[in-house]
Amino acid sequence: MYKSYFGLKENPFNVNPDPRYLYLTKQIEEALTGLMYGIQTRKGFITLTGEVGTGKTTLVNRLLDWLRQRRTRTAFLFNSRMNTSHLFDFILAEFEIVCESRTKSQQLMKLNQWLLERYRAGETAVLIIDEAQNLSYPVLEEIRMLTNLETSTEKLLQIVLSGQPELEEKLKLPQLRQLKQRITLRCKTAPLTKEQTHAYIAERLRIAGTTGEQIFSPEAMDTVHMYSLGIPRVVNLLCEHALINTYVEQERVVSPKIVEDIAREFQLDEIEPIPPPGSSRIDNDVYNSETFVQNLGEALSRFRVSSPAVSSARDKK
Repeated sequence: MYKSYFGLKENPFNVNPDPRYLYLTKQIEEALTGLMYGIQTRKGFITLTGEVGTGKTTLVNRLLDWLRQRRTRTAFLFNSRMNTSHLFDFILAEFEIVCESRTKSQQLMKLNQWLLERYRAGETAVLIIDEAQNLSYPVLEEIRMLTNLETSTEKLLQIVLSGQPELEEKLKLPQLRQLKQRITLRCKTAPLTKEQTHAYIAERLRIAGTTGEQIFSPEAMDTVHMYSLGIPRVVNLLCEHALINTYVEQERVVSPKIVEDIAREFQLDEIEPIPPPGSSRIDNDVYNSETFVQNLGEALSRFRVSSPAVSSARDKK
């Protein structure tokens, strides 16, 4: 709709976790480096945690690209609501391991044999589970047992659990202490600062093909940060609809008012996002508050199902 108007080759603020658009803040770069290092050195168990919308899935997709380039055997499970039998079915299917038996003992033997073969061939096998905060205790215990697949010196299977902060809280429970003790690396994502939000918007526009002309005013980017609280997924939501509405109004530069109007449509103005004067950081309690999580979830749900801004654009055509 607006790509040719702004001289773009593609939509810069799609919500799809395209690894090309991963913006490497210092913390994201540290997390990616930690994941790569942990896998390369066969550390065994790694966690990646961060608030909803802070780029974990995009980061995982970048990691998967890196693993594929190295021809690493990878199993990626994105449906974390499963039982123990599903877990082994999914792992064997992802690794393309044929096992006629449905008994867990036989499947485990097949997996162990396959991992030993990969190890002897100098190959690495990686299991990545997304949305891991939803895993049940029995499934987490089975995952812990998978870390026992090892030689005398190294782990045969590298495991990455990616999830929201609830995963960290779950791992603190007494019944999961053995699993917690096996975690060798903990990587994290975080919301963007105001300066990072400016750079994030500019970088996505650059990747999408902008020729360097100003599309968002600095004040508009400040407003995006204020209402998004630096959550990349919400930044994308606001920026996507800001471009649509700016195109409809036939303006050349996105203004703060347009961003404010969209924030009100998605009820993001109800979570009081303005930080204290002179502060570049926002209290973590804001992100953990029930109000913030509820409004963010509802906003993203409305964004996926129907778009007021798009409807507005159609009505004006």
